[in-house]
Amino acid sequence: MAIQPIRLFGDPVLRTPAAPVEVFDKELRVLVKDLTETMLEAPGAGLAAPQIGVSLRVFTYNVDGVVGHLVNPSLELSDETQDGEEGCLSLPGFSVDCRRALRVAAKGFNEFGEPVVLEGSELLARCVQHETDHLDGILFIDRLDREQRKLALRMMRESEWFGQPAPVVRLSPHATFGAGR
Repeated sequence: MAIQPIRLFGDPVLRTPAAPVEVFDKELRVLVKDLTETMLEAPGAGLAAPQIGVSLRVFTYNVDGVVGHLVNPSLELSDETQDGEEGCLSLPGFSVDCRRALRVAAKGFNEFGEPVVLEGSELLARCVQHETDHLDGILFIDRLDREQRKLALRMMRESEWFGQPAPVVRLSPHATFGAGR
């Protein structure tokens, strides 16, 4: 297990839709452990694989003391919405109110390929939607109205981390991370 560097806004991997996991193997379990350790160390409520440079549909979460993960999620969202403060480990020190569905039912798999259904409301629903957006190449600032987004981008450009290069991560040539490729 290893804590990985978190990719920051501007890194192309954050804007690229992630590939579905096709192979549930040891490499995937290592990825889930790395994601979990990195998320807990940060600390954050969630972390998606693209945030550590791995373009696969996997995320971890830590909400109300419950730590878990979901592979290849698909979401069913409630029509009822919530507004609340949202931040992101890839946009450090920045948060803003963002509208999300109040409840979510997320279907996917655990690290062993067993089916999982994760249901929740409020913070868990916000976290699951936020992390699934990462898997689709969407950042929470994309969900803001035009004026909020403009202000957010200006604030980020003024941050000390803006424009920093992505960390170099060396992977084993045999690591597939469950991509089956």
